[in-house]
Amino acid sequence: MTTGHDTAPELSGESIERLKENMTKVEGLSKRLVEIMSQKTSHNPGLNAPNHELFAKAATAYWANAVQNPTKLLEQQIAYWGETVMNFADAQQALANSLNQEGETEAKSADRRFANPMWENNPYFRYIKQQYITNAKAISDAVESAEDLGDKDKQRLSYFAQQIVDLMAPTNFLATNPDALEKAIETEGQSLVDGLENLVSDLEANKGELVVRLTDESAFEVGGNIATSPGDVVYRNRMMELIQYKPVTEKVYETPIVLFPPWINKFYILDLKAQNSLIKWVTDQGYTLFVVSWVNPDESFSDVGMEDYIQDGFLTAIEEAKKICNVDQVNAVGYCIAGTTLSLTLSLMKQMGDKSVKSATFFTALTDFSDQGEFTPFLQDDFIDAIEEEVNEQGILRSYIMARTFSYLRSNDLIYSPAIRSYMLGQTPPAFDLLYWNGDGANLPAKMTKQYLRGLCQRNEFADGGFELMGHKLHVRDVDVPLMSITCETDHIAAWKDCYRGVQNMGSRSKTFVVSESGHIAGIVNPPSKKKYGHYTNPDLKADADTWLKEADFNEGSWWPFWEAWLKKRSGKQIPARDTGDSDHPRLAPAPGTYVVAKASDR
Repeated sequence: MTTGHDTAPELSGESIERLKENMTKVEGLSKRLVEIMSQKTSHNPGLNAPNHELFAKAATAYWANAVQNPTKLLEQQIAYWGETVMNFADAQQALANSLNQEGETEAKSADRRFANPMWENNPYFRYIKQQYITNAKAISDAVESAEDLGDKDKQRLSYFAQQIVDLMAPTNFLATNPDALEKAIETEGQSLVDGLENLVSDLEANKGELVVRLTDESAFEVGGNIATSPGDVVYRNRMMELIQYKPVTEKVYETPIVLFPPWINKFYILDLKAQNSLIKWVTDQGYTLFVVSWVNPDESFSDVGMEDYIQDGFLTAIEEAKKICNVDQVNAVGYCIAGTTLSLTLSLMKQMGDKSVKSATFFTALTDFSDQGEFTPFLQDDFIDAIEEEVNEQGILRSYIMARTFSYLRSNDLIYSPAIRSYMLGQTPPAFDLLYWNGDGANLPAKMTKQYLRGLCQRNEFADGGFELMGHKLHVRDVDVPLMSITCETDHIAAWKDCYRGVQNMGSRSKTFVVSESGHIAGIVNPPSKKKYGHYTNPDLKADADTWLKEADFNEGSWWPFWEAWLKKRSGKQIPARDTGDSDHPRLAPAPGTYVVAKASDR
């Protein structure tokens, strides 16, 4: 009988001894592992799972349906029994007939977890895989048949049931992962030693909290081999550093750009390396560019709210850029949550009669949260109540909690697959700059977290009755400057259709909407030189989102040149290039500054 890899590797006596030695090392590392876990930092337990009422509702609905329609339940159970028996019969036949004994290989599974030929050719693994798929389908069918649940409860139940299914995949366990077992034999157990070393290292780095390391962090240095575009910090306050990038052209457009990145992560996603740096590309086109680098808050920032980000961040950065460039207006850009907050700022500025922003560009920015999309499971009261308790106690929402939430939206790609490679196969994580940035998160202040989650995400006040802040009631319809919104087709964080709905509600008479191919990061960090992802455009924003896309023009290549052509019309005449800072704004530090490299605990 073949295994798909023809024959199992044979071990000599010497190899068996080395294997035993490595297993002894594993036992020693296991003791170290237990010791680390005993020192694990705690967080609010309500952040680990939904309130038990969700499962109680599901059980009640399932039981009620079974009583009212027992035939349907019996049909499901009989189908499950039948598939289970057939899986066993298939495995028995495979064993008896030496399945694929001539070396034939059945079509590979579309699921990358089951790419190893042994999942098809080895009766043991074939049975495990087929029964897992059968069980997963049974759970999915049971969730789908729960008829007396509200839409949100059903969506949440579906999400958490899928999390259980993904967790229980046979690939996540050594005894049922052929790749890991083969590697252990081939390396005489060294892969398991290396894997446990990786696990212990990750736990030690995060005070006992399991955060799977996705990249080799030692391969990167902020300001060394990433975030290297030349510039200077020309202003600093407790909330942010304002970086002005050095000109690379003899002349620049008169109106500067002030770019606000999200404060959940660091700004250098837009300056990873020269080949894909939006920051470098913008200066190459002849613009004076300012970028805000937000502080990574600690407990002392617990009372910092959205109003502080607006006053000490957005309004201050715009004002200082105007002073340095001796202009009355700037073009503003906001990415993700900073795009949402730029919208709040523009509403406030209109009510204050402040015309300092000539145009606004939004990168993957939500302003209408009426459809919570994939975040629905985490935006209900049980989780938000737990977050409030957590931040009230800690003063901040610690970065790993937010990172964990995002990771579980793509758990197979961002948790289980990397964990298998690192902990079971003993592989060193790759040196990948994007993943390095992804792991370099920031904390969120307690007050700001509660305002954002309750007022914007849950109650959708900015798009509905108005979001009260700084003595004003802010509304999305007040956003009336010329604007362009860049969204991404497969974005699971800020879905393009939700962004579109918010732009439709904005009061501007000049609105341009773009949908880039790819997701939240790759769709934005999409340099023209790559010729990788195209984009959709359609000037008619009156139709619904599906109609807009159906009637849109598809354009090959990056949206960056399209945006620059739009921006150029709003950037004034060309003038001699400006050096960084001025007499009132001395150069405080070279880019990328001090806030971006400092941990909250460093201050």
